[in-house]
Amino acid sequence: MTARQVTIEDVARTAGVSRQTVSNALNAPHRLRATTLARVTAAIDELGYQPDQSARSLRTGTRKVLGYPAPADNPADPNPLMGGFLQALVSAADAVDHRILLFRCDPARGAGAVAKSFNGLIAARQVDGFVLSDVVHDDARVDALTEAGVPFAAFGRTAPGRPQNWVDIDSAEATATLVARLLDQGHRRICFVNSAATLPWLADRRAGFLRAAAAAPDGAFEIGVPEDDPAALADAIGRLLAGPDRPTALVCVDDWLALTAYQAVRAAGLTVGADVAVTGFNDSPVCTVLQPTLTSVRLPLADIAHALVDRLTTAIEEPASAPTSGLLLPAEQVVRDSTPTRRGL
Repeated sequence: MTARQVTIEDVARTAGVSRQTVSNALNAPHRLRATTLARVTAAIDELGYQPDQSARSLRTGTRKVLGYPAPADNPADPNPLMGGFLQALVSAADAVDHRILLFRCDPARGAGAVAKSFNGLIAARQVDGFVLSDVVHDDARVDALTEAGVPFAAFGRTAPGRPQNWVDIDSAEATATLVARLLDQGHRRICFVNSAATLPWLADRRAGFLRAAAAAPDGAFEIGVPEDDPAALADAIGRLLAGPDRPTALVCVDDWLALTAYQAVRAAGLTVGADVAVTGFNDSPVCTVLQPTLTSVRLPLADIAHALVDRLTTAIEEPASAPTSGLLLPAEQVVRDSTPTRRGL
């Protein structure tokens, strides 16, 4: 008997229970005794039974599908962080028998185009809710889903006055922890290498730096180039390193700016780690390839994805229990050779 031929009646007969008991095992296992549930589960596994998802969708009004507007990316140079998040999201959804539907939604095309991207899926009842990532202030996707009254969960904090069903990492605390470690190592002059992008998570990292670096004995610096021109940024860092009060540590807002910092340190005739400590953020694959390897901050992508799926499925299945506040998760400091222990700087 193949999996496609197996019916719920076959499972009931094999387990020696009623059809309703099998249905309860699939849809409300808490209603069954442990021994009965185990017997039904064993029969399902033995026969290879697969529930008819179409029938279940008609009965419950849900499809067990979550929509995810994939961030725009360059196939020739993909973003490893968001690629990792997508893998974690698919796994988290699969763990609760849900699927992820990818689609394109470009906020740069305006609020009308964004609403159209969502409304087509909503009208066709193709998804039960949505997961968003890279959420920014005044996010048109958040506005469109709030207006439509459709459940969603966001990777990134939504603005006040909008639904607060989000999960994020504490970027400020993660950056402050990096700075505190540098201070404990004896660094007295620390520079923040910033990006020109005006993104909320980058602003949080800057805030964390400023908070912790206020304790630097000889002061803290901040440097950045408006156009995010790597060559111009490298020149600016080089001039700073050539000055009489050069920083002994560079805290970069992300790993890619840390690459520019490495180039500038070497161009100044100095050695990363030995003369100037460097840190990044996001713990991208490049961190372990650089020499010396780069200290960075790792995002708990699996934990984020599981929390988002749990919150979203709760909002779908039990609207009265839907989360009304966000969840901040800690990030992991990954210490490598670019920040060796030093004293007396």
